[in-house]
Amino acid sequence: MSFKVSERYNCVVIEFSGNVMGGPDAVSLNEKLHELIENNQTNVVVNLANVKFMNSSGLGMLIGALTTMRKAGGDLRIANAGEKIRSLLIITKLITVFKHFKSLDEAVESYKEE
Repeated sequence: MSFKVSERYNCVVIEFSGNVMGGPDAVSLNEKLHELIENNQTNVVVNLANVKFMNSSGLGMLIGALTTMRKAGGDLRIANAGEKIRSLLIITKLITVFKHFKSLDEAVESYKEE
């Protein structure tokens, strides 16, 4: 897995690509999130458009990221979850924990509504 970080309006977009399977990727994501928090950037959207597969460690990584951002007074939202990822979120009931959107634009716009 790799990820790119960009800023868009009032939030930070983290775009994942490849297979999300935790491990060393979780450490680098966590470091990036703490860097964002230090810069007072706590509104995050994770774009999953280019994710092919996610295992339980990948889900754990997302939950950890969500917790980190909420503790800092922000939030982490999901955009563009493919059918496999959506069904994984539904089966694990995490679909009720994450705010999720069909498009990146919708997810970014959701921060304007607050």
